[in-house]
Amino acid sequence: MAVHFEKLKIKKINRETPDCVSIEFDIPESLASKFTFREGQNITIKKEFNGEEIRRSYSICSAPFEEKLSIAVKSVDNGIFSNYANTQLKPGDELDLLPPTGNFSPKFSATTKHNLAIAAGSGITPIISIIKQTLELASQSTFTLIYGNRNRQSVIFIDELEGLKSRFLERFNLINVFSRESTDSPIHEGRITPEKLSVLRNMIDYHSMDNIFLCGPEELIFSSSDYFKSIGIDERKIHFELFTIPGQDSGSSVEKSKEEVATKGKTAEVTVSIDGRSLSFNLEYDGMSVLDAGLAQGLDLPYSCKGGVCSTCKAKVLEGEVEMDNNYALEDDEVAQGFVLTCQSHPRTPKVVVDYDER
Repeated sequence: MAVHFEKLKIKKINRETPDCVSIEFDIPESLASKFTFREGQNITIKKEFNGEEIRRSYSICSAPFEEKLSIAVKSVDNGIFSNYANTQLKPGDELDLLPPTGNFSPKFSATTKHNLAIAAGSGITPIISIIKQTLELASQSTFTLIYGNRNRQSVIFIDELEGLKSRFLERFNLINVFSRESTDSPIHEGRITPEKLSVLRNMIDYHSMDNIFLCGPEELIFSSSDYFKSIGIDERKIHFELFTIPGQDSGSSVEKSKEEVATKGKTAEVTVSIDGRSLSFNLEYDGMSVLDAGLAQGLDLPYSCKGGVCSTCKAKVLEGEVEMDNNYALEDDEVAQGFVLTCQSHPRTPKVVVDYDER
């Protein structure tokens, strides 16, 4: 079924670093099943500021076995919600949340044992959820984390990570990398680059890893992914989640492809179904996305980033075809089943039927 916002109270707020807080929500029994999550998933928050609705997606940093729902919010320049969360939010306040979504979760099998994660800054939030759940429930597993920050004071969840290191001494390997702090070893200084990963190859057997998780800025993710593929790592083992929308100039005067020119002026009849109701409207092949067109028709459709990153707007194409501009959230098997990111989707057949209830 389609997901809708629920109002939740804040149970607890912890100061993790000078510019980051973790927020735990109070989940009433009536909503417990709705907010059940898998490690690595995210939630979308809706908040109104000066009459303008703001939506932001945040990864869940708690693990399912902990039976609590927490996120971390790091303050960013000009971040309307992140700065509000770090300076004004308090226990007892209410926020509108969408139930958990996303696919950045481990795909374990009976032979899965060794895991590697690379994170930078707030990219640790889904990663620590995955690490905790894996170490707690998969007793034969190991996890290595390469974590990049400016300095030790900026390490989010530093006490929790050190606690995991002590508790799982033989199974959890933590490698901190600081870009603005000198250490006793050059291995721990600088940034996480392909060159750094090549040096760390003397300490980590990359080819033994069953899963490699990447989370952080675009440059870190794509350069690391390219490095692993260049040394022969099967790309099916590499999983990533972006925290920012990759550089794209939607609506700018870029040169249009031959296909776009050929479809100029064509219109499709698009039917959108949600909560058992359907609405049809005409949509140009290369006009608004299916999501934006549905919103313009007054439909209450789920979305957050509108950049192909968070998967909140995921729906299934039941008839016809669409083309996505970008896809950084859906797995290949989901796409094969007909799922799309509606914020990136444009019709490519005269009739298209999209169902948000098929999640």
